[in-house]
Formats: sequence, structure tokens, C-alpha cells
Amino acid sequence: MNEYRGKHSSSELPWAVAATAHSHYRSRHGARNRRRRIWRFLILAAVLAMLIWPFASARMLSVDRARIQSEDLPADIGHLRIVYVSDVHYGFFYTDGQMASLVNTINGLRPDLVLFGGDMGDSPEAAISFYSKLPSVHARYAMLGVLGDRDHGGDNLQRDKVTEAMRSAGVIPLVNALSPVRVGTSVIYVAGLDDTQAGAPNLEALSAAAGASDYVIFLSHNPSVIPDAQRATDRAGRLGWFDLALFGHTHGGQILNLGPLMGIGEDVEDRYRGGWLTENRSNLLISNGVGTETIPARLLRPAQIHCIDVSRP
Repeated sequence: MNEYRGKHSSSELPWAVAATAHSHYRSRHGARNRRRRIWRFLILAAVLAMLIWPFASARMLSVDRARIQSEDLPADIGHLRIVYVSDVHYGFFYTDGQMASLVNTINGLRPDLVLFGGDMGDSPEAAISFYSKLPSVHARYAMLGVLGDRDHGGDNLQRDKVTEAMRSAGVIPLVNALSPVRVGTSVIYVAGLDDTQAGAPNLEALSAAAGASDYVIFLSHNPSVIPDAQRATDRAGRLGWFDLALFGHTHGGQILNLGPLMGIGEDVEDRYRGGWLTENRSNLLISNGVGTETIPARLLRPAQIHCIDVSRP
């Protein structure tokens, strides 16, 4: 006698159908949860990247390359390669490893001139330490530099210690001075202004030492002097006494253009915050610099040194 199973076969039992539907529901619900977890992970990763990137970016050194022309460059020179370095802020946030990388990068560019734009250290003592690590930097003709407010210190005794450290490193310190540099059989000039905040700048005397036909590179840590520098005259009373001017101080804004809010370059006009400009037939560069101030971070204002190739038209 056959066992009675009721109206439906086992494959058609209500509880089997219900179990299958529940399994399908759990599968769809699990897929949605997985998608949510993936999106949460991606959002978290993006937020962490946004927070970490400015600090990582500050440690990435770039080389800004530029080619410019000048009729005042002596014909027998033909080509001059300048490496410009500013605002290293050697100290707590700038390591010896970064310093070694900076030196290697400079030497790899094979410069004719190496020029330093000030604020090499976070303090006069740090600036002295910076220059003590520079003897391995090589330039074909000369190395020269000015002092910034941080490495100047506002004290003549500290200033003299820093300038002595510069000389020991083979760097000619320029404090309201015009220095001739022999390049082959010709001479060019580098003019360096004392810092406008911590020093005693004498722009009129500096410009009056230049001649109209000289090729002159003007160094000043602070670009706030640009309007006065353009009104200054050479020893013949003529405007346009310099051909190329190099500045630092602003860090290019450091984080977007928030530098002034952090006390960086708040004394500088907006148009002179960073980058290349051409005014009154002179080339002007305001560098982002190498190091950082206040916060060891950069955003869309990369750390940079400059490789500038100058030739005749």
C-alpha cells in the first residue's frame, strides 16, 4: 500500500517555494550591502588621499624649466644656464635626505650659475647648517645668494655669521651689492638686495651701480620691491637697469593661494604671488620655493627649483 503524500508532490510543497524566494532575497540584499561597503571604502580612501596628499606633495621636488632671450647677454657667451633655489626653510620639516636630493638635482642640471634667493633656513642657525651642507654643489662659474627674513634674523651679528657660512660654502653673499661674474672673456653682473623686512635694503645705490649695456640679474628675496625696482635707474639715470629678476618669499601661496592667511607673503601684491611675468622688457620670476612654512604641506603649488637657459635672440 502506497504512502499518502497529500495533494502536492514534494517538489511543489509551499515551504520549498518559500525557502527559494527567501534565498533570492538574501542574495539581492547581500549584493546591495557589498556595493555600499565598496562605496564607503572608496569615499574613505578619497578623503584620506585628500588629507595626505598636501603633506606628501610638499616633499616632491620639481624642476621648472624656462628659456628666455636677452640682447644684453654678451655675444661671446651665447648661452647661460642658471639654477635658482629659494625658500628651502631647512630645519625641522626639511630633512637631510631631502637636502641630499636637492644637491643631486642641482648638480644634475649642470649649471653655469647657482643663485640662492633667501630663507635657506628657518632661522639663522638653520641657514648656517644649510650652507654647511653645500660644498658638494658645483657651478661652472659662480654661486651667489641673498638673505631672506628667516635666515637674516634682523641682527647684524647673526647676518654676519650667515654670510660667513655662505663664503665657506663657496657662495658669494650679496647684501646691497653688485657682483661681476666672469663668463669666458665677458662679464655679467648679479645684484643682490638686502631683505626688506629684516635688513636694510638700499635699492637706489644698487641700481645706480649698474650700466645700461650690462647684463644684470637682480636678486631679492621679497617681490614687494618690484614696483620700486622698476622705477629705479642705472648710473646713467635710465630705467630698465636689470634684465632678469628672481624672487621668492611667497611660496606661490603654498596651499592654493592661502599663503597670506598663514602669514606667508602677506605684504606682496596679488599679481606678484608666483610665476613668470614680463614687465618693462624684463623677465620676472617669483618662485614657489622648495620648503614650507607654518604647515608642512602644499596644494597645487609644487615645491620647485628653476633651470633657466638664457640666450641671445
